[in-house]
Amino acid sequence: MLNVVCNAQGIELAVKTFQNGGLVVFPTDTVYGIGCDPYNSDAVNAIYKIKKRDKKKIFPVLGYSKDEIAKIAIFDEKLDRVAEKFWPGQVTLLLKIKEMTLKKSMKIEDKIAVRVPNNKCALSLLKECKLIVGTSANISGMQSFKDPNECRSKFTGYDTFVDGGIISSIGESTIVEMDDKLKILREGTISEKEILNVF
Repeated sequence: MLNVVCNAQGIELAVKTFQNGGLVVFPTDTVYGIGCDPYNSDAVNAIYKIKKRDKKKIFPVLGYSKDEIAKIAIFDEKLDRVAEKFWPGQVTLLLKIKEMTLKKSMKIEDKIAVRVPNNKCALSLLKECKLIVGTSANISGMQSFKDPNECRSKFTGYDTFVDGGIISSIGESTIVEMDDKLKILREGTISEKEILNVF
């Protein structure tokens, strides 16, 4: 396992891990996350294994920008406005996937959860990787970590750990979906009222 700090050299090493099919733990604007190349099905499966996560629970994908996410998923008018208002930030959108290779590698049926995180370190990594699986670095059902030392001591199985210090987060992302109408699947740091105020 490689430990790096969040600087240019550390990001470069984390990107190499990503490109070689490895697993990277990195800070986000909510908690420490674990990620990999979403197009690498072996790497995706490895995260399921070390998290002990049910494969029916599809991983979210973090993107460097709305433009990058628009290459893999379809925005309708309303969710496009939500993304414009809250990204980078703590809003996750459930969008219809259009990228067939990604659909296969991540075993997605119809929709993918996507977000642009508001964290300098995560965005430095995403600037090079464009898209990365972004799920909490913990065993499923257990606590998530904001302290890098605690995360390192209690969670194992990854290849590179990017230390961005203690994360000062106020909570989870809010998950938004659009079917016949706008739905809040999980209310996090951004309230339903704030979402609806966009329209």
